[in-house]
Amino acid sequence: MRFCTIFYQGREQAAVGFNGGVLPLAEVNRVAEADFPTELLAFIEADRLAHLKETIETGGAFAVMAEEEVEFRPPYRNPRKLWGIGLNYQEHAADLNEKSPTDEPASFMKPHTTIIGPGDSIILPLQSRRVTAEAELGLVFGKVCKNVEEAGARDVLFGYTTIIDMTAEDILRKNPRFLTRAKSFDTFFSFGPWVTTVDELPRDLGPVRVSTVLNGEVKATNTIDHMTFSPDFLVSFHSKVMTFYPGDIISSGTPGAVPIEDGDLVECRIDVPAFGVLRNKVVRP
Repeated sequence: MRFCTIFYQGREQAAVGFNGGVLPLAEVNRVAEADFPTELLAFIEADRLAHLKETIETGGAFAVMAEEEVEFRPPYRNPRKLWGIGLNYQEHAADLNEKSPTDEPASFMKPHTTIIGPGDSIILPLQSRRVTAEAELGLVFGKVCKNVEEAGARDVLFGYTTIIDMTAEDILRKNPRFLTRAKSFDTFFSFGPWVTTVDELPRDLGPVRVSTVLNGEVKATNTIDHMTFSPDFLVSFHSKVMTFYPGDIISSGTPGAVPIEDGDLVECRIDVPAFGVLRNKVVRP
């Protein structure tokens, strides 16, 4: 299954992809007389995916909305943790004249105030003259977990999503200690439109391709098997640092960053149809 959040009945509500369209969970509740949480983060926390599948299969005639008719929003806005992974593709490290880490991931955290969603604007901060955008595969946790082994990484994930991560690169180049500031401006983390559940993707994600696209042109692309640290490794490694909760996200690294300017349109494309394309315009105040 795949999930999104749309503006529906005056507020942001969770919906599921169904019959080629979008089915709000509020509509499932109405028709099937069910009580599923209608906010996506609350639904992930409730761990009722199997129940929802059964309800939809047997629940009756639902009013499905066409994707073109809905206004997508960020899947949710308040995860407890956003982890980012730097330099996880050797090719990207070379672009920055950096050495790709080989022993441990180059990790950082971002505040939830960076979050925007499909169609929202990336606001270039006044403090920076060189901001880059980076397409990435996001790992969305579905369970409370700690000390997970690689073999069990998929068991604790709810699904995957498309991400565009931003960096104020000129600030970062002044001093690597400025990484948190360079990554934490408002609007510097876009994700959605869909969160695709783990069972929708093959166990081997290696051939899956992630691309950073600017104004319709692919600027950087690579497959997940070229990551230095695999998604399963990232889940395991970071879970041995701290406890993860449903809705927490690891953004697994980019095949390459692209400088963005006022008026640009940046996209994250992952070559699995269930993801859809994440697009954001760029604005300098």
